[in-house]
Amino acid sequence: MRNWKKILTLVLDIAIGVYLVFAITAFNKPDDAINICNQVTVDIADETTNGFITVEGIKELLEKNKLYPLEKPLKFVDDRKIEDLLKTSPFVNTAECYKTQAGSVFINITQRMPTVRVKAINGDDYYLDDKDCIMPNSNYTSDLIIATGYISRWFATNYISILTKALTANPFWENQIEQIYILPDKGVELVPRVGHHIVYLGKLPFCNSKNKRQELIQAFVDKKMTRLEKFYKYGLSQAGWNKYSYINLDFDNQIICKKKVNSPS
Repeated sequence: MRNWKKILTLVLDIAIGVYLVFAITAFNKPDDAINICNQVTVDIADETTNGFITVEGIKELLEKNKLYPLEKPLKFVDDRKIEDLLKTSPFVNTAECYKTQAGSVFINITQRMPTVRVKAINGDDYYLDDKDCIMPNSNYTSDLIIATGYISRWFATNYISILTKALTANPFWENQIEQIYILPDKGVELVPRVGHHIVYLGKLPFCNSKNKRQELIQAFVDKKMTRLEKFYKYGLSQAGWNKYSYINLDFDNQIICKKKVNSPS
């Protein structure tokens, strides 16, 4: 009999404890149906640097899909739906949305990072991001390298993206190279900002393995650009930056240069 009393007392204690927890939670929880969203803050990382996305553009996208939270009861502000919608944008890398008891909704966005613009001879015009993925063309303007010529989308994502990152890893070449041109046989020409000449590197090393391909292209670029840097330093600095129209780095043991017409010897 005493055991039953102990069990009954224990059950009652647990029930009272559970009731108190729910009661306290209910009293302290704000009424989302009454609380209204009075402020929306949109933070876009690197907005001035990348410029693909604007706060006004985010507002228009949410309003178009009837998800803009301002002046809505917090109960009906679905932060998950807002995040999922924003992630459908081809320019959004990450999106986070959360609301506060004070009635504010915060939206934090990071943008995809473009590394090169591709303007292929077949009419394609798009960007490649730092994850080797295609981004659509937009009104975005920046001082990016432009890749032109015979470039398929497969070649762009598997080779042009890696080549561009290998070049821009060196601050000097990031500032000096303004254009990559791909010939029909996939030979690579570079157009520098300084000097009226074209640099021919040769054909990129092909490989089916992505990791190995990255290693091969990085080694290829390091080797070719080291030779070009030495030629700039010890050759063009003496002969003049505008003496040659074409610099061929295809062969390992020599640099073949074509003089400009009417260039002094």
